[in-house]
Amino acid sequence: MICNQRIKSKEDFLQFMEEFVALSYKGDFENKTLPEYLEAMSRWIEDMEGYYQNTNQAIPQNINWKVFSDILIASSMYE
Repeated sequence: MICNQRIKSKEDFLQFMEEFVALSYKGDFENKTLPEYLEAMSRWIEDMEGYYQNTNQAIPQNINWKVFSDILIASSMYE
């Protein structure tokens, strides 16, 4: 999997997205359909504190969930 530890800016995120999309075209994802992917995303978000604790990382604070939801909604119709 590609590294997301270097993401500190919008440009870094866009580079990450390019690499992530390339992986999706290779078929390297366990969740191959959009519904499976979104369901897994929801479950991971529900349990995300455990991920950060288990990997000895600080649990993110002040996450802008509104922006994240805007991205998901816009992506469903943006060309």
